[in-house]
Amino acid sequence: MKLRHCRLSSSQIKSLFNFFISGATARTAAELSSVNRNTAIKFYDKLRQIICYNIEKDSPFLCGEIEVDESYFGGVRKGRRGRGAAGKTAVFGLLERGGKVYSQVVDDTKAQTSLPIIRGKVKPDSIVYSDYYRSYNALDVSEFKHYRINHSKEFAREHNHINGIENFWNQAKRQMRKFNGIQKDKFNLFLKECEFRFNYG
Repeated sequence: MKLRHCRLSSSQIKSLFNFFISGATARTAAELSSVNRNTAIKFYDKLRQIICYNIEKDSPFLCGEIEVDESYFGGVRKGRRGRGAAGKTAVFGLLERGGKVYSQVVDDTKAQTSLPIIRGKVKPDSIVYSDYYRSYNALDVSEFKHYRINHSKEFAREHNHINGIENFWNQAKRQMRKFNGIQKDKFNLFLKECEFRFNYG
């Protein structure tokens, strides 16, 4: 997928592209580039579509030491908090230590949802680290070597931790917070942008 049929001048394209790379919002980029705001938003959307397409097309198998975790994205809401918080978007993630992160929007974080993703993205006999969430019980009798960290007692014990994937969650939420709310149908594009930035700097 490439950027085609763009009516912007080459200087405007370069300017918007540079602002996107720097992490500026489309509204800020539009003001500083003297481009219509809706045009800048569409340009940013197209860049995110290209990123999403290429990430999914070239996504490699993860191997070695893998951290798995889930997180919930969305604004602060009253009521239930933490896992299963109402109205929030659930995301499942895997991180290869010394390698890349992979994230996917999911309907829920049950074992029947997360285990197929792990099996589809991680090579057998890899070492998988998780917390004590019950959905990861199935990993104890899987083709992976499974280690767990009990976050109610400690956050790391030598190699046993999931600090890498939690670092990605923090970075992604910090990035998305700038947008003051993201439409649900476009959330995956923003998520893949965060994944791209994390993997490639």
